[in-house]
Amino acid sequence: MSTLIKPPPLDSSRAAIENVLELTQLKDIDPDLFTNTRPLWHPPGARGIFGGAAIAQCLAAAQRTVPQDFTVHSMHCYFVLAGNADIPIIYHVEHVREGRSFATRTVQARQRGKPIFTTTMSFVKQGSGGKHMVEHATPMPFVPVARDDDPDMRLPQGLDGPFQSQRIDIENNDSPHPHTKRARQWIKARGRISPSGGHEAHLSALAYMSDSYFIGTVARVHKLWRMTAGQNRHGKPSIAEDVIKKLLDSDEETLKKYTTPLNEAFIESVRRGRQAEDKKVVPMPEVGMMVSLDHTIYFHNPRSFRADEWMFTEMESPWAGDGRGLVIQRMYTASGTLIATCVQEGLVRLKQQPETKI
Repeated sequence: MSTLIKPPPLDSSRAAIENVLELTQLKDIDPDLFTNTRPLWHPPGARGIFGGAAIAQCLAAAQRTVPQDFTVHSMHCYFVLAGNADIPIIYHVEHVREGRSFATRTVQARQRGKPIFTTTMSFVKQGSGGKHMVEHATPMPFVPVARDDDPDMRLPQGLDGPFQSQRIDIENNDSPHPHTKRARQWIKARGRISPSGGHEAHLSALAYMSDSYFIGTVARVHKLWRMTAGQNRHGKPSIAEDVIKKLLDSDEETLKKYTTPLNEAFIESVRRGRQAEDKKVVPMPEVGMMVSLDHTIYFHNPRSFRADEWMFTEMESPWAGDGRGLVIQRMYTASGTLIATCVQEGLVRLKQQPETKI
């Protein structure tokens, strides 16, 4: 059973992402205990549930334990174990500090008595910064504006997924230096977040979407491809062998059609291989394992944006090594206001080739 209590009917007055992130408070047991109201999404090929769900639901639970005039400004998370989409999650909120200007909460997500995710959040009282403040922000780069009628609209979690995105070409994609590249996209929740959700619903939605393609930036800037990691839950490759054969003989329009975040480096290898004199695909490293280890969000202007309107995100990877990679993400409103800075480190291991014996 994927939920502790039978889910109620979907609320049509809410956006899809509100229904996905809905929590049930177990107040008869403990007012600081919550559980997922609805089943959580398991990405094809992933070891567990989508990490953004744990991030967002921990935030949603903590927000229900602070005064209305307190708003989250930072959260620091650790992915401990892969979450099982077939088992309910119990979220326990611990009141660490109740201050005049700041409040601190720690939330632990558990399955079968074991912690799978933990986060500590800090909330600040509105207006506590004073009338005169030190202010600056990194400006948003100039990029093409997102369009609702764009034919390249993507639904990263399927037709019924709670958010949509539009990818933009990677900046400096041909550079030999991965740290100079910028992976960019427009993103927003589908539908309209309800007024009853308040600013808390928009913050939870942003937290959920902040995990989209995050650590995958390392693979993108290195042009790695994921055949093994791209398997579905039944162990079958996401890029079937017959599809690969078709791609090798297909035209550019067909290549574009089959390009996804999981196989775009493979598609690139096809393009590069065609340019080679022997017409063979240039061998490229393959990701053997890629898992998020931690996730940090610093919220800026947390009550001045809507997560159901287009937000621009830009990701860069300043470092990768020792089987890990680091990615920094900045999130902006369409008008250019910086609303969040996120940092994630993840496990990024290459599929090791058998050693040749001499």
